[in-house]
Amino acid sequence: MERSKNMKGGNVNNNKKGHNFSTWIVAIGLTAIAAAGCAGGPLTAREKGAGIGALGGAAVGGVIGNAKGHPGAGAAIGGAVGLGAGALIGNYIQSQEDDDYRR
Repeated sequence: MERSKNMKGGNVNNNKKGHNFSTWIVAIGLTAIAAAGCAGGPLTAREKGAGIGALGGAAVGGVIGNAKGHPGAGAAIGGAVGLGAGALIGNYIQSQEDDDYRR
């Protein structure tokens, strides 16, 4: 069966201009995140918890998403949930450390 050359919507693979723009947006975003992450002192327990949670959540979400046929969506959702859970756990640990320091 031959496809018609008069398809509506155009061919996504020939969109070089949009592809270059999105590549630049991603590159600038990653550079900004890396610069912000390196511009401070040592990580707090909250930041460590958030980072570990995000990485772990993205890994687990990617595996589950792959089983359902959507690994990218699974990784994104898992990373977001892991980030939130890790930040909450890290915040609890940090508050415990602060309480111990004050005693």
